Amino acid sequence: MNDNIFKRNELLAEKVINGLKSRNMTGYYAKDKDEAKKLALSLIPEGSSVTMGGAMSAHEIGLVTALKNGNYNFIDRDEYEDKRAAMLMAYDADVFLASANAMTEDGIIVNIDGNSNRVSAIAQGPKKVVFIVGMNKVCNDVDGAMKRARNVAAPINAQRFGLNTPCAKTGACMDCKSPDTICCQFLITRFSRHEGRIHVILVNDSLGF
Repeated sequence: MNDNIFKRNELLAEKVINGLKSRNMTGYYAKDKDEAKKLALSLIPEGSSVTMGGAMSAHEIGLVTALKNGNYNFIDRDEYEDKRAAMLMAYDADVFLASANAMTEDGIIVNIDGNSNRVSAIAQGPKKVVFIVGMNKVCNDVDGAMKRARNVAAPINAQRFGLNTPCAKTGACMDCKSPDTICCQFLITRFSRHEGRIHVILVNDSLGF
C-alpha cells in the first residue's frame, strides 16, 4: 500500500477511535489483515461461543477459519438445517462477529439488514460484539454513511445473493418495496450503554462491501 494512504488511514483511524471512545465503545487499528485477526482473537477467550451475521470482512482477514480450527464453540448457521434456530443462538452467544455497511469519522456505525438477525444481535443479546471494518467503510458523517450503505453495500449484496431488486439491476438504491428488499431494518449505533461490549477493529485495507 502507498505510504501516503497508510498514513492517511492511520490518522483517520485515530479520529474514529476517539469518536468510539466518546460513545462508550472501544476502537483499535490494525495495519494489515493478519494484525486484525490477532487483535480479534485477543478479544475472544478460548472456549467462547461465537457466531456471526454475514460479515465478509471476518472471512477476509482469516478470522472465521481461525475460530473454526481453534478451541472455540463456533456456531456456523450454514451447517444447521434449521437456520432460524441457529440465528436465535446468537442472542445468547459470548461473542457476535459483525462488520459495518458504513461508519462515520466520529464513531457512529451504520448497518442495513433484510432478515434483521444481524442488526438485532448487534443491538441486544450477545455479551460482546466485535466489528471488523475496513477503512473503505469510513464516511464523513451519518448522511454519507447512509448513502454508502444504501448505494454501495446494499446493491452489491443484492447482486451477490441473486435477489430480484431494482438496485441489483441498476447498482443504486431505488428506495424500493420489493419483496426481495434487503433494506428492511436500519441500525444506527451511536452509543453503547454497556461498557466493554462493542469493539471495533479498523483495518488498513479495503474489506467487504
